[in-house]
Amino acid sequence: MPDRDDADSADHIDDDEIERILAANRRPDRARVRDILVKARNLAGLDMSEAAALMPLSDPALLAELFAAANEVKNAIYGRRIVLFSPLYVSNLCANECLYCAFRVRNREVRRRVLSMEEIADETLALIEQGHKRVLLVAGEAYPAQEGFQYVLDAIRTIYSVKSGPGEIRRVNANIAPLTEDEFRRLKETGIGTFQLFQETFHRETYAKVHVAGRKTDYAWRVTAFDRAMRAGIDDCGIGVLFGLFNWHYEILAMLQQIRHLEKRFGVGPHTISVPRIEPAIGSDMARHPPAAVSDIDFRKIVAILRLTVPYTGIIMSTRETANLRQELFALGVSQISGGSRTNPGGYTEAGAQNDGEAQFSLGDQRTLGEVIRDVAKLGLVPSFCTGCYRLGRTGKDFMDLAKPGDIRRHCDPNAFSTFQEYLIDYASPETRTVGENLIRKELGNMEPPVRLRTEEMLSRVRSGKRDVFC
Repeated sequence: MPDRDDADSADHIDDDEIERILAANRRPDRARVRDILVKARNLAGLDMSEAAALMPLSDPALLAELFAAANEVKNAIYGRRIVLFSPLYVSNLCANECLYCAFRVRNREVRRRVLSMEEIADETLALIEQGHKRVLLVAGEAYPAQEGFQYVLDAIRTIYSVKSGPGEIRRVNANIAPLTEDEFRRLKETGIGTFQLFQETFHRETYAKVHVAGRKTDYAWRVTAFDRAMRAGIDDCGIGVLFGLFNWHYEILAMLQQIRHLEKRFGVGPHTISVPRIEPAIGSDMARHPPAAVSDIDFRKIVAILRLTVPYTGIIMSTRETANLRQELFALGVSQISGGSRTNPGGYTEAGAQNDGEAQFSLGDQRTLGEVIRDVAKLGLVPSFCTGCYRLGRTGKDFMDLAKPGDIRRHCDPNAFSTFQEYLIDYASPETRTVGENLIRKELGNMEPPVRLRTEEMLSRVRSGKRDVFC
């Protein structure tokens, strides 16, 4: 086991504090709830006690106010943009025994597969030709014996190397096993975007019950991965838990402790929070019968409370959820989604189908990327493939310094329209292009004059044949 930094402990996840806060907020009165929602609407975020006071809500009128506040905050910060990406699974090898996951090492029902660099290039090409610009590389927590961690670095470079006509992948994020600080430095050198890692559950007893073998049994090694990443210069991180393993009230407060720890130590918290719920997975009884299943109404509350509590943090929703639920949750705070996803290695090139015998979990939304974009645009939302901030160094604290006063929208809105226009010209069906062009005309009319002028200039460049126009 690599040497740890003396400061790398899991002490910042404080169960006693969480239990005290939950106990004190089991029956908040209506006046306090409404005071909290007033504060949230001012985009100031919420503390742990305020977030906890929103969790028990069941009164329909108060729930409606909660959801309305989340919608207001989401629109104030993110406008009508929805960022799109796709996961690219390069391997389903794993050395861990996680009882909820199809990739667990003792699962004999899943067929193991590691993509070659040529196969990764083919998968990347298939994604580019759908219109994707952003990819999340995903690998099981074991690598080929000969290559080791170098396999991941080579995979990232391979993805970046693929071009097809006007298309290319402009940003590769990575969801991989926790690394040493030196490995994080090597990861940064590849031009990585976000490093994404889920704790799965912050509850130590539950964590031990569901992670029964492999390196992942080390709770502290996982929970301190972002400390090592940020020391190595990766200041763009994505966190999350797998909802359904333990009580969601606890998990949200523990995530907030993680965020508070990172802000105190490094001056910046996570760029994104993902909100996956357990879905059925081959060879996993736990995935079919979650120990702390989250209902749809509680799931809506989770998204809304996170949006109000950490207003400037992106909220990601995968294709685990159904199309209808994903669309509903746009209004409650979701700002990023995957589209046309496959969760098995080779899923984009082999008949374009999900292969559940090699997949990590079942899909709830099986629409193609084109169908997702059409449906998003019909809702009056702007699909975005923007990568400008990451390539101009607006990450970590620099991003938040622009986001908190609202200045980041001067960049995000034009970049969203520019990348959407690229998609409409290069990849969209006639129906989607008509819907999209009408949406662009309508939304331009709602922009402030300086932003509109910049956006129109960028759109003109794209329409005249220029690509990768960003500010």
